[in-house]
Amino acid sequence: MGSAVNRAARAWKLPFSAEAEEVAGLRRILRLRLELWDVQELSDAAELCVSELVANVIKHVGPGTPTTLAVSTNGTRLRIEVHDPSTRALPVLTDVSAEAEEGRGMALIEAITDRWGVDLSADRKSTWCELRTNPTAVDGNAPPSRHVRAADVLGLYASTAVPLRSVGSSRLQATVAEETAIDVIADLLHWLHAHGRDPDHVLDRAQAHFEAEAAAR
Repeated sequence: MGSAVNRAARAWKLPFSAEAEEVAGLRRILRLRLELWDVQELSDAAELCVSELVANVIKHVGPGTPTTLAVSTNGTRLRIEVHDPSTRALPVLTDVSAEAEEGRGMALIEAITDRWGVDLSADRKSTWCELRTNPTAVDGNAPPSRHVRAADVLGLYASTAVPLRSVGSSRLQATVAEETAIDVIADLLHWLHAHGRDPDHVLDRAQAHFEAEAAAR
């Protein structure tokens, strides 16, 4: 479970429908992803970038546009991309006054990021921006945290047994819940490996328990 595995995991995409009510879910799942990558210090700026880029799609391309959020790191920068199918509605940096209510989106992106731009292809565009990361975190030199978090989860589960909350009917909400569950399972596998256990054997036992309990319902 070395840094090569961590670097391989530092690229992530999420398709969604560009609707105003989906932005909160996008921000939440982005924050979870950055915490897993140990670059949570960028969460506030990254979430703001996502909000502005998605708002730009909603306003200039249209609500309900099939859109994709892509996030990755290259070792020194966090890159955020929002893909949409319009090659005509291009974001433009305008000189807005302090009293202006519109046109602030890309000006804000310009102010808080290292750089931004637009890449065009035959059937879509990608509006992107980059934030500088903490080199010690993305190089894999930060202290390992996955099995530490898993130990905390185990302790909380054993002592409180808090019931799961409803995730609602939104596709994005369901995706957030699924991503969170996958991350918890992955953390537990790291914890088992760190304590000399066989993750595959434990997964087989968990699957057997799940199937037995499901059959008994």
